Amino acid sequence: MMRETRAEDAAEATDAQAGSPTVASRRIAEHLRQMILDDRLLPGERIRQEAVAEQLGASRLPVREALRILESEGLATLKANSGAWVARMDLVECQTIYKIRERVEPLALTESMNNLTDSDIAGLERIQSEIESGWDVERFLVLDRELHLRTYSGCQIRQLADMVHRFWNTTQHYRRAFVRLNGPDQQWIVNAEHRLLIEAIKRRDPTDAEQILSGHIRRTRHQLALHPELFDRPAPPSSDDKQAGEWNG
Repeated sequence: MMRETRAEDAAEATDAQAGSPTVASRRIAEHLRQMILDDRLLPGERIRQEAVAEQLGASRLPVREALRILESEGLATLKANSGAWVARMDLVECQTIYKIRERVEPLALTESMNNLTDSDIAGLERIQSEIESGWDVERFLVLDRELHLRTYSGCQIRQLADMVHRFWNTTQHYRRAFVRLNGPDQQWIVNAEHRLLIEAIKRRDPTDAEQILSGHIRRTRHQLALHPELFDRPAPPSSDDKQAGEWNG
């Protein structure tokens, strides 16, 4: 067993030195990413390498690489000689990301729109009908995310598409907290904006689509600004708070 572990570590180390994530590290990163997006790991919560390795039956090397992947995506914060934590943001940082989204996502939509088929658009209408069929926070978050990301699925500029996904991932926790707080009372506004957006896409009208989407994102930004309590979680400790042995880079 020890020999197998050493062989695995050696293989992982070789791949890591080559600069490419291993299959194991990508698998672990996906597992942790989904836990973060589902709020099973919360902003500011510590991610313990040993516990992750034991839970997933992996050595620590791919866990370290997975954490680096999540750090590059803005989902984890790594502190040398201290540890790894789920990334958190304050209200100002969240507002900044939403301002960027107001500019970036309309561009991604315009780049995507002409590549969406009639079948793609019919799929958007089906998702919106599901959203309107009942209210449940987790169900809404899944469907809302699917709806918007599908509208960008025709974008062939990889850097732009990656940026959109990164911002959706890093704001997921705060969007969930806001939706829970807001409840179903304002859902009719979301539904109306979604329907207007889909109609603009159907007409292949980038001007209207960009304006509707930008306003949709801006409205959420303004409403989040009214609830600073959503960002009241402790930050990870500074690099001066040493807990040796947990993260050695």
